[in-house]
Amino acid sequence: MGDERRRADPENEQLALIRETARAARPPRARPRTWRGAALADRLPVARVLVDKGLVHLDRYFDYAVPAAMDAEARPGVRVRVRFGAGERGGRREGGGLINGFVVERRAESDYPGVLAPLAQVLSTEPVLDEPLLRLCRAVADRYAGALADVVQLAVPPRVARVERQPAGPAPAPPPPPEPGGWSRYPRGAAFLGALAAGESPRAVWAALPGPGWPDELARALATVLAAGRGALAVLPDGRAAARVDAALRAVLGGADQHVLLTADAGPEARYRRWLAVNRGTVRCVVGTRAAMFAPVRDLGLAAIWDDADPSHGDDRAPQPHAREVLLLRAAQEGAALLLGGHGVSAEAAQLVETGWAAPLAADRETLRTTAALVRTVDETDVARDPAARTARLPSLAWRTARDALARGPVLVQVPRRGYVPRLACDRCRAPARCDTCHGPLAAERAGEEVRCGWCGTEVPGWHCAECGGGRLRATVVGARRTAEELGRAFPTVPVRTSGREHVLPTVPDQPALIVSTPGAEPVPEGPGYAAALLLDGWALLGRPDLRAGEEALRRWLTAAALVRSQQDGGTVLVLAEPTLAPVQALVRWDPAGHARRELADRAVLGFPPVSRMAAVSGPAEAVDGLLRAARLPAEAEVLGPVPLPVTEPGAPRRVGRPPPGERWQRALVRVPPGIGAALAAALKSAQAALLTRREGPVAWVRIDPPDIG
Repeated sequence: MGDERRRADPENEQLALIRETARAARPPRARPRTWRGAALADRLPVARVLVDKGLVHLDRYFDYAVPAAMDAEARPGVRVRVRFGAGERGGRREGGGLINGFVVERRAESDYPGVLAPLAQVLSTEPVLDEPLLRLCRAVADRYAGALADVVQLAVPPRVARVERQPAGPAPAPPPPPEPGGWSRYPRGAAFLGALAAGESPRAVWAALPGPGWPDELARALATVLAAGRGALAVLPDGRAAARVDAALRAVLGGADQHVLLTADAGPEARYRRWLAVNRGTVRCVVGTRAAMFAPVRDLGLAAIWDDADPSHGDDRAPQPHAREVLLLRAAQEGAALLLGGHGVSAEAAQLVETGWAAPLAADRETLRTTAALVRTVDETDVARDPAARTARLPSLAWRTARDALARGPVLVQVPRRGYVPRLACDRCRAPARCDTCHGPLAAERAGEEVRCGWCGTEVPGWHCAECGGGRLRATVVGARRTAEELGRAFPTVPVRTSGREHVLPTVPDQPALIVSTPGAEPVPEGPGYAAALLLDGWALLGRPDLRAGEEALRRWLTAAALVRSQQDGGTVLVLAEPTLAPVQALVRWDPAGHARRELADRAVLGFPPVSRMAAVSGPAEAVDGLLRAARLPAEAEVLGPVPLPVTEPGAPRRVGRPPPGERWQRALVRVPPGIGAALAAALKSAQAALLTRREGPVAWVRIDPPDIG
């Protein structure tokens, strides 16, 4: 009967054959299963998981089956445990090891043709990786040619189970709008706050006035956004700066719990509790250090960063993103306002103004003259009085400036190097003094003690020069501790205090004292400011073989000079450096924006960042050559090098992207014009993933926007 029907209807027979042929050609769909035959979820039985494997050749999602018992818990954004690395052995499916991951999506079907392994465990029902945060992490990974899992590790803090069991509190009501405060000193300050209050998204590069007022001004900008019903985020270079903004914001908001402080000093439990409050929407404002750039603030209205050129804003962990670039991505993705503030202006910030992406926000010259200290250099008159003024480390002008200022208050002395004598050389031939064991540099920790190696710590009694046989040492670099000792002998009745990496003074009282500090560790004076500041050893900052040496020197000088009283109150800053150099002249005129514009113009002529985009490819010679040959670079790409990198001596501290001790590495720079940076990052990432998959020898290290290309 069936045969007769098929013969009577050849058209149906043809359609049936077509369907059978298509069914045979279609790849078999994945067959979800669970261990021990447990039932699957009825709806959306496939979970797409981001596994915690920070390798670029595994930078994709993996599908897993969802058991019915985990159906309600395995939501997008939660943490799970999965078996990874499973495969077929002897015709039998074997499981791999258990690793952590995040569910990013639930699906009805999978594109994988084989058998899906099930989720092993739902670690937490708290959705910590929502769609906006995942989208930001993916954008950061693509920009820096890194793996998404590495970026998520930076964005989501480690779990603390007992914190998740605590219920979420109610979200506070928006606070009343604050007064403009110090923003009235800027011609465009009121308009900027007005745009924030209206829910708009202005973008500004803020050259802050000297003095102690910037934390209050930043806090008022954050409070204005909160009053408008939106979220706010501020990223600071260190915990001390974050604490100042935290205190200022509490004062502006009247102590209300409208924000949290996210810093490493809080500890894992407190930090996760605060992060979770932000993720749940209980808190809408975050003040923190570098890791806070990923804080999941709801309805972000303002992303602010202070002192964006500070090296602390660059993360050392792969793929080494910079907080400024992450906040730029957030502002673009979430439609938020952006505020790049600081006493200095970076070349990257100047480029944003140059292209019209952001507007300058600065005070007029008259206001600046009434708030800034008098900045002096060693001029011809001083040389006539003291012929050694240009070459002496502490000329008579510096002694007079310190003596006169100590009658009015504390004096800040900024020294670029920490320690006592961090670098020594032979007194006869000037050859650097090095350790016989690891060839590290010799240093003196204190007066009268034996010199020791700065790398391995070995004491070197009875040192003799390997070049000339001399036995006497001289200091080539003088540190903060030795400077404090010299000043203590010169001013025996004045207390001398040091502030550096070993111990940072938070504040100093408004009393006569000499405060010797390394850059970035300057204590905040409790009174109107320091009576004077001596900026020593300018050559050590300006003479570094680095593209950013001038910009960095000016930034550090401005940070210290901003703590000094105004010229009307007798404040004086003395910078001991060649007065004709551009950074010194920018400090004298207090013109960070002008220096940034000139720096940007010089880099445009030379094709240096940020005018161009660059990638550094480093590693053994065969690895660098193999990656560059495998990468399908954009047609506009220009490869510079490769050139040998300095060999890392045994015992030297290990740095990411630097050769291990004793190995010889090379580095090539790949440069592209603006607008092609994404294509460059994608090409290098794809080539690196292909080489890792094939396991063809060593793989080179890739870093986008390397900071040390001088």
